[in-house]
Amino acid sequence: MARFKTTSEDSFFGGFLYDQVLDQNHFLVRAKREIDWGELSSGFEIAYKGGGEYGPTPYDPALLLRYLLIPYLFNISEREAEDVVRHNLLAKYFVGLGVDQLPPDHSTLTVFKRRLGKIKGQSVWERLLNRVLKQASQKGIVFGSIQIIDSTHTTANVNQEKDRQRTKEGKPPRDQEARGGVKRVKTKTVIDAFTKRKVMVKDPVRIYGYKAHVSLNQETGLVTSAIVTPANEADTNQFIPLVEKDRQKNLPVKTVTADKGYDDGNNHTFCEVRRITPAIILKKTRAAPRWVELRNKPSYQQATRLRPRIEAKFGQIKVNHGFSHCRYLGLTNYKTQTFLTMITVNLKRIMSLTQTLPSFPAQVKLAYARTPVLPRGQCHPKVSPYPYGRN
Repeated sequence: MARFKTTSEDSFFGGFLYDQVLDQNHFLVRAKREIDWGELSSGFEIAYKGGGEYGPTPYDPALLLRYLLIPYLFNISEREAEDVVRHNLLAKYFVGLGVDQLPPDHSTLTVFKRRLGKIKGQSVWERLLNRVLKQASQKGIVFGSIQIIDSTHTTANVNQEKDRQRTKEGKPPRDQEARGGVKRVKTKTVIDAFTKRKVMVKDPVRIYGYKAHVSLNQETGLVTSAIVTPANEADTNQFIPLVEKDRQKNLPVKTVTADKGYDDGNNHTFCEVRRITPAIILKKTRAAPRWVELRNKPSYQQATRLRPRIEAKFGQIKVNHGFSHCRYLGLTNYKTQTFLTMITVNLKRIMSLTQTLPSFPAQVKLAYARTPVLPRGQCHPKVSPYPYGRN
């Protein structure tokens, strides 16, 4: 039977002190208490020697899983996470340590991730996302029938100028799986060198790194599926695999919306065969009666108006959770970063959807942490109002 290190979480330095000073409605406090971390980390003890039955006593995998999410919650590195958990009471409580305890070394997270990926396969992170979605359903969150699909790019963790120099010297690039691609093509005005007149030219915005292709449930705002590829992968190729992943999760998919980059005949046919409304923004060349009829459908018009909501989600994960740049090298490590980021934003969203606000301000339980507040001008017995003198 697996055995794990004991913590002082349930001692005076744990629950008692935390109850006095922490806001019980804070996201991290609620997430620690309301999420079944034992279920999320079920089977993770396989990453330990002998499954935790012999050898050095390991940490509970549920504790390390929460510790692993700290870098994504605070948008910091794993090395910085050790310092944050050591000094931040909210982070320390969320991880599951007592006030008097030091966090595990940051290298523990690296070893934990690598062993899980090696033993259980890289799909372990996708299965973890599915477990989070399952807990959302168990909490009464009802998924809607509209899915929004789009992709976002993440810049590779390389200095491109130095990488070009490496290539000139005959050396391989630092990240050998990263690829260059075009994010979008915009037009700009330039002066023609011969006619000296203003002309409009296409100006492609290029990226170098990877792409995360994401499916978002419009009703709940939860990320339901994700696929990672190099940046040069066409978006339209990932439409059908994402819809299939959502259907395998038994989501009530009736309408799927996406931008015109997904306007492909195979995608439309796939949806129509499965009685799904393909609310893909149509290109201007789509003028046949079939496409006019699709544009006039109320379900199509409603879904296309909701499509920009996924852009807000991408903004959240990039600004607040560091998804604009890769943390590591290689597609495999990028997949780990993608799913841990999506799990983080999903946990935040679940806490938001299940939050119950009291009708009146709850009394803060700080009986042992502070003295009562008296009206201005009064003081506690035997305490001078001028402890340092009037002057």
